[in-house]
Amino acid sequence: MRFSISLNLTNRTFTTLFAVAVVFVLAHFLGVLFEVARSALVMLGVIVTVDTLLLYRGGYGIRANREPPDELSNGDDNPVRLLVSNDYPFMIRATVIDEAPVQFQMRKAEVVLQIPSGSMRMVRYVVHPVSRGEYGFGDVHVYVRSSLGFVERHFHFGQSSTVRVYPSFLQMRKFALLAASNRLEESGVKKIRRVGHTMEFDHIREYVTGDDVRALNWKATARRGEPMVNQYRDERSQPVNCVIDMGRVMKMPFDGMSLLDYSINASLVLANIALRNEDRAGLIAFSNKISAVLPPRRRGGQLQRFQEALYNLQTDFFESDYATLAAFLRQRVHQRSLLLIFSNFETKSAMHRQLGYLRMMARQHVVVVIFFENTELRHLLATPASDTEGIYVRTIAEKFAFEKREILRELRRYGILSLLTPPDQLTVETLNFYLALKARGAI
Repeated sequence: MRFSISLNLTNRTFTTLFAVAVVFVLAHFLGVLFEVARSALVMLGVIVTVDTLLLYRGGYGIRANREPPDELSNGDDNPVRLLVSNDYPFMIRATVIDEAPVQFQMRKAEVVLQIPSGSMRMVRYVVHPVSRGEYGFGDVHVYVRSSLGFVERHFHFGQSSTVRVYPSFLQMRKFALLAASNRLEESGVKKIRRVGHTMEFDHIREYVTGDDVRALNWKATARRGEPMVNQYRDERSQPVNCVIDMGRVMKMPFDGMSLLDYSINASLVLANIALRNEDRAGLIAFSNKISAVLPPRRRGGQLQRFQEALYNLQTDFFESDYATLAAFLRQRVHQRSLLLIFSNFETKSAMHRQLGYLRMMARQHVVVVIFFENTELRHLLATPASDTEGIYVRTIAEKFAFEKREILRELRRYGILSLLTPPDQLTVETLNFYLALKARGAI
């Protein structure tokens, strides 16, 4: 760790020095003030010297250490801690400035602390990244004053480090914890009533009150002489592929994050829940070509591979080529799979250009097209029109909002499952859709 120190005079010193200078000027007209000004100047020199000796006694008097997370979660609040210790034999006033990554634009990130002798204080602040990549933390600066406050000592701690911002693993852990404790509904995930039985037989057990009589196993009942029922379980090891559109339509922003990043965060959460359900989670990313492929697997380390693959996805601003995606699926993905396609359609004409390829994919797979509601239109529609321009804007907003609903109906008319959702509700709505499909045995 690099460490350096320097000495600065405070504003109190310069203010006092200016006042002494004014008295010296007045002494030119009133000679009696000359001795007063000279005494004040000597006193100021003594105080500055004493204050300097206090701050420099005993070697280094301050220690500071940053404790950033090993990795940051995109789209979430991530805590960063600074530990500042006072080794001086007296209380000090410390101004702590941390060089946060330039992406956060934290130009006035300073904290003032009163630290008693031999004590330690913790500075905690929160960073909220909105894009993936590497973020560089700089050095830590601590400016120390004694109770006199005429001299300020600057401690400079070289603690430069680079931290990666990954897709939202905090959101993933939150949903995983709720799923483990059977409390997913607390995050808006609905409890799905299961319809009928899945086709995967588990075992035979004794009948208990409340069991479905249609599940009675008559042969086992005859052998045992008491009612026995078949126990079923959800079908497992079903392939679930998150298909992420990386074309230019996914660069559209919402609350500082792109639609692509919202899709990536939702895909990570969904992959984790699918793996917990003992399904196989996979990934396909495409734009004008297939950019990333992670075959659906359930073995150990799949979630880590999924996270690393998502970390490197960036939009390339090309037009998305659904023909390439359909050809890839026909050649490489032969088992019937759930395809959750994260994309965006703003107009019916844009959707119709891809409709033929979506129908082609839907013949072999369960295709769910997930696209985004324009929340700005909702705000415009909620604002009353007060003039001609307002009426014009409201009419155009209604047209675009209606077209989004038309896209939803058109896809469903051709048997393609679809989901229209605000970006901030994407994760919850996608999980609800996946669990509903599992409950219906549609996969």
